[in-house]
Amino acid sequence: MEIKDEYLLKKLMPTKNNIKSLTTFFYAFSDDTRLKIIILLSIKALCVGDISLILNQNQTTISHQLKILKSLNIVAADRNGKNIIYYIKNNSIEQVLDASVDCI
Repeated sequence: MEIKDEYLLKKLMPTKNNIKSLTTFFYAFSDDTRLKIIILLSIKALCVGDISLILNQNQTTISHQLKILKSLNIVAADRNGKNIIYYIKNNSIEQVLDASVDCI
């Protein structure tokens, strides 16, 4: 490889901060339960109880995973009476899911 190619490749690499952000972003997809929650919420906004019922997992597990997804800015929540309704915060998540399915 010529030196100028190496320089160009290094220049095109994301910054350390961007790499860290990407690593954190993809962490959200690295757990089966979190991935299932992301898929469900990309279809419809749901409360913890609904997600728990659909995934056949206890609400504590679902709440824990939702807390992680919320901290990663993947999901957000709104209160509707007694229920807290979770939804995908960024529509680009659906594009990431679609592209991922295309890759497999």
